[in-house]
Amino acid sequence: MKIYTGRGDEGMTDLRDMSRVSKTSPRIEAYGTVDEVNSIIGTIRPSGYDDVDEKLETIQNHLHIIQADFANPDTDDADAPHIEQAHVETLEEWMDGFDDELDPLRSFILPGGSESGAKLHHARSVSRRAERRAATLAADEPVNAAAVAYLNRLSDALFVFARLVNKRDGVREESPSY
Repeated sequence: MKIYTGRGDEGMTDLRDMSRVSKTSPRIEAYGTVDEVNSIIGTIRPSGYDDVDEKLETIQNHLHIIQADFANPDTDDADAPHIEQAHVETLEEWMDGFDDELDPLRSFILPGGSESGAKLHHARSVSRRAERRAATLAADEPVNAAAVAYLNRLSDALFVFARLVNKRDGVREESPSY
C-alpha cells in the first residue's frame, strides 16, 4: 500500500463517509490538533515511570478513537469508534489517584521542569487547543459531546501528570511572579 495518494493535492480530504471536505474545515482542524497532541505524548514515553507510561499509552489509543470520531460526520454510526463517558471518568480516576501523591496546588505554576514534565505541559497546552477546535466544530455540526469533554479532562490529566513526574524527578514547581 502506498502512503501517498495525491487525493489531497487540491486541498481536500476524505471523511469516514467518503465525503470530501476542505483541509481547512473545522472538522479537519479538530482531529488534526488531536493528532498533534497524540504525537507530543508519543515523545514523552518512556517517561521513566511505568504507571504514567501505561496511562499515556491508553490515552494515545483514546485519542485515535477521538480522531475517528471527529472524522465521521454521522454521529449515529453505531459501527464507528466513539469515545464514551466512561473514558472521561477513567481520566478523572487517574487524576484522583495521582493527586494523592502531590502537594496541594496553592497558585498557578509555570510550565516546565524535567524533560518529561515539560513535554507533558506542552501536551496539555495543545490539548486545550484541540478542545477549542472541537468546540468550534461542535458549534456548527453534530459532535460527540463525550469526545469534547474528554479533551477538556485530558488537559487537566496532563497537568496532573506533569506535576507528578516533576515531583518524582525532584524538580521544584515555580510560581509566576506578577
